[in-house]
Amino acid sequence: MTTRPFKAACVQMTSGSDVAANIDVASALVREAAAGGAQLITTPEVTHLMVLKSTELFAKTKPQSEDAGVHAFSALAEELKRWLLIGSLAIRVSDGKVANRSFLFAPDGSIAASYDKMHMFDVDLPSGESYRESANYQAGHSRTLSGLPWGHVGLTVCYDLRFPYLYRELAKDGADFLTIPAAFTRLTGEAHWHVLMRARAIETGCFVIAPAQTGNHDCGRETFGHSLIVNPWGEVLSDGGTDIGVSYAEIDPGKVANARAQIPSLNVKPPFH
Repeated sequence: MTTRPFKAACVQMTSGSDVAANIDVASALVREAAAGGAQLITTPEVTHLMVLKSTELFAKTKPQSEDAGVHAFSALAEELKRWLLIGSLAIRVSDGKVANRSFLFAPDGSIAASYDKMHMFDVDLPSGESYRESANYQAGHSRTLSGLPWGHVGLTVCYDLRFPYLYRELAKDGADFLTIPAAFTRLTGEAHWHVLMRARAIETGCFVIAPAQTGNHDCGRETFGHSLIVNPWGEVLSDGGTDIGVSYAEIDPGKVANARAQIPSLNVKPPFH
């Protein structure tokens, strides 16, 4: 493990209902990130399929062993010799449920880690939008931490962001970096995205890497964009704005220990435990 700085990238895209087309767009942006010198490349939640109708979701999802995205992104990581975090893929786990599963591919193409989103997005928004993720998705039950050449990364997905205890536990498990790929709605993004991402970084003394979906999707959703990389002091190192593309930041792993030495809150046992 090295403490040398490295370059991370967030891919920002507008996924739709065509799995093959989404894979092609994501792959092109991953290649752009690799050409730009990124050693860790991340993509948003639901990278290869953004749909709302249950019938369409189940018609277009496959078990992990048969999923086109798993095979394509494994091969891409191996070809580019990069660490590749695919924010999430919709993976069929039974006849009636899909997992919202994040994948970390190593530079040899192997799956270094995977994580099923724990917290389901079941909400009714003031705009009239209503989401019931639990109707189709099976929640995960385990935290996931994986080694990288520069430290350890904790994997999470989107709505997990609103549950700070998960991030505290990941930090106490040894995470130096937190990935939070997302498809935040425009309404909630405008209100909460930046402040919550900065808060998770500050609370844990971790780098936060949050690639995002952006714009108007063919299923009718509108997402916020603004892929972020935030340092352990809560400073935004890069913001992807609202355009499709790639944003970068240099990550200095030494900043983790520095931030935690100044604010040693992880060492304090909560009084209610």
